Amino acid sequence: MQTTVESIRTTNDPVQPLELSLVVPVFNEEESIGPLVERIVAAMADYPHRWELILVDDGSTDATLVNARKYVNRERLTLRIVELQRNFGQTAAMQAGIDTARGRLIATMDGDLQNDPKDIPSMVAELERRELDLLVGWRKNRQDGLFLRKIPSWCANYLIGRITGVKLHDYGCSLKIYRASIIKQVKLMGEMHRFIPAWVAGVVPSSRIGEMVVTHHARQHGTSKYGISRTFRVILDLLSVMFFMRYKARPGHFFGSLGLGLGAIAALILLYLGFDKFIMGNDIGTRPMLMVGVVLLLSSVQMITTGILAEMIARTYYRDDASPNYIVRQIFSRES
Repeated sequence: MQTTVESIRTTNDPVQPLELSLVVPVFNEEESIGPLVERIVAAMADYPHRWELILVDDGSTDATLVNARKYVNRERLTLRIVELQRNFGQTAAMQAGIDTARGRLIATMDGDLQNDPKDIPSMVAELERRELDLLVGWRKNRQDGLFLRKIPSWCANYLIGRITGVKLHDYGCSLKIYRASIIKQVKLMGEMHRFIPAWVAGVVPSSRIGEMVVTHHARQHGTSKYGISRTFRVILDLLSVMFFMRYKARPGHFFGSLGLGLGAIAALILLYLGFDKFIMGNDIGTRPMLMVGVVLLLSSVQMITTGILAEMIARTYYRDDASPNYIVRQIFSRES
């Protein structure tokens, strides 16, 4: 057995197919990384197919990477460690792991020991039984604080379901099972890892997205690095999700609709003032309504022209840009 350091470019080389790739983004989890790997190996001991573990070090500043490398030569474990050049955030780290994954199915989970890897084999079986493309974990008995974690999460889940139309109890659970052919059609960006089911719903029918109750443990080491810290951040992300889901390929319709709406209001105001001026003979030069009408008219023109520019930019960007939203320094791997 030989340990290798490879470039990210080699991830597309032909290799023996794997059934499952388990992707775990980690950031400053030096105390959790050892128990995490051991629990995963124990949970997957009876899994009948070949699988691999991909740890994505999201620019950790502690001993997370050092501790993870200790398991590269562990027996009965195909481990790949993706070291990002700096901290890019959980979404980019998850995208890096998904891009590196070689399995037919891809599982993701947190690296803080709160998700239980024992749920993975049963989730894989459930995904296949129900013929789903995405199975989301539901932390029904969530072991987190009520006010700082649970209540914001409940509000976020309700809002996401209402806006996206994908009805799930727990959008924020990182424990998910995907078909690789589906999730690799989705490009994650920004802080959109909370809305992965919504992005997947843009590729497949929502009927192929399901959920399953999973185990959730209280955090044992350190403090939360990722997650919903403020409700307003979720609201802003939701607006972005709504825009991309409905207007990704036609941003001109979004800005154009706003422009036409403002233009209609401006037209009504100016028509009324014109009638008042030329038919009724009243002076309108000092009336605030005139200024409002002119500003709305200019805003309408601006929105419509912005929509045209957005259409041009979007078409150019999505046609030409193929670069990932992360940078990999190196990958450590060992083939079992």
